[in-house]
Amino acid sequence: MLLTMTIATAAEPEVVRLENVPDANAISAEEPVRKSFSAKQAAYYLDTASLNWQKNRKCVTCHTNMAYLMVRPALDSTLKNSGEVREFFERYYLSRWKAGKRMPPTGAYEPVVVSTALAFNDTQTTGKLSRVTRNTFDVMWSTQRDDGGWDWAKCGWAPMEIDDHYGVTLAALAVGIAPENYANTETAKAGLQKIREYLKNNPPRSLHHRIMITWAALRVDDLMSSQMQADVLEQVLNKQLPDGGWSTPALLSDWKEFVRKDGKEHDINHSDAYATALAIVLARELGIPATDDRLKNGITWLKANQRESGKWFTRSPSKDSRHYFTNFGSAFAILALQACGELPGWPFSNAPQ
Repeated sequence: MLLTMTIATAAEPEVVRLENVPDANAISAEEPVRKSFSAKQAAYYLDTASLNWQKNRKCVTCHTNMAYLMVRPALDSTLKNSGEVREFFERYYLSRWKAGKRMPPTGAYEPVVVSTALAFNDTQTTGKLSRVTRNTFDVMWSTQRDDGGWDWAKCGWAPMEIDDHYGVTLAALAVGIAPENYANTETAKAGLQKIREYLKNNPPRSLHHRIMITWAALRVDDLMSSQMQADVLEQVLNKQLPDGGWSTPALLSDWKEFVRKDGKEHDINHSDAYATALAIVLARELGIPATDDRLKNGITWLKANQRESGKWFTRSPSKDSRHYFTNFGSAFAILALQACGELPGWPFSNAPQ
C-alpha cells in the first residue's frame, strides 16, 4: 500500500489533486532531515498522504485524513489545497448516509471521525458551523451507545485506534471545538451528558487518556476539575526530554495493559512529533505562553526534525511496520507550530502569546 511521498522534485504540481497526486513510498525513518523547516513542503506531504489514502483506501481514518482536515488551513498561504478531502468527508453525510435517510448502525464510529474533522476545519476556515457538519453531528449522536461510547476502531494503531475511550474524548473535543456554541444546543447537551457518564464509569488508564479529557474539558463543563487539569499539565511538562521534545510511549507507559504488538519495549526516551506537538498544544490551551522556554524548546525540536519530504517521521507506538502514526504526528506538528504563532490563524483559544 502506498502511503507517503518520495522526496520532492521540481515537478511538484502547484495544487495537489486526486488526478495528479504522485505515488508514494512507504514511510521510512531513513529519510534525511531537512536543513530548514518548510511549511510548503509540510503541506505537500500532507496533501499527498491524505489524497493517496482517499484514492486507494476510500475511507476516513484518524491517523491520516481526519488529522489533515484539522490542520490543513494553517498551510493554505503556502500551498493551496484542492478541497477534495473536505468534499470526501462531506459526502459521508450527503451520499453514504443519504442526507440522514440511511443512518449507520448504533455504535458506528465513523460519524465521530467525520464530525471531528469537519468541526476543526470549520473553526480553522469560516468560523461558522456548516450545515453538513451540524447534520453529521446529528448522525454521530444517533450512533452513540446507551453507555455514552461508540464501537471504536481497534486496529492496534496506538493511541488513536486501540480503545473506545479515545473515541469518547475525541467526540467531546469535537463538540467543544465546534463553532457557534454548538456544545450548548439541546442535542449536544444530551449527548455530552452520556459522555460524562461514560467517563465516570470508565476512568482513564493512561496519561494520554487524561490529556484528551483535559483538552476537551476546556470547552465542555464537568469533565475534569481545574485542579486536575493543572495536575495533568504538570505531569505532561515533566515528561519533556533533554532535547526539547516529548515521547508518545511515555504518555502511554502508565497503562500497564498496553503492550506493543511486536513485543518490543516501549521507547520512552526518544522524542517524536505527536507527543511534542500534543504537549505544546495542551500547554498553550491551558495558558502557558509561547515564550515559555519549555515550549520554545519543543518548537525548536519540531523545526529541526522535519524530513526532506515534509513529514516528521513518528515511530508507531504499536509495531515497527507501516508507521501510519507519522501522518498523525506530522499533522499535529502543524497544530503546535500554529499554536505558538509560527504559522498563522490559531483559532482555538485566547491563550496569551
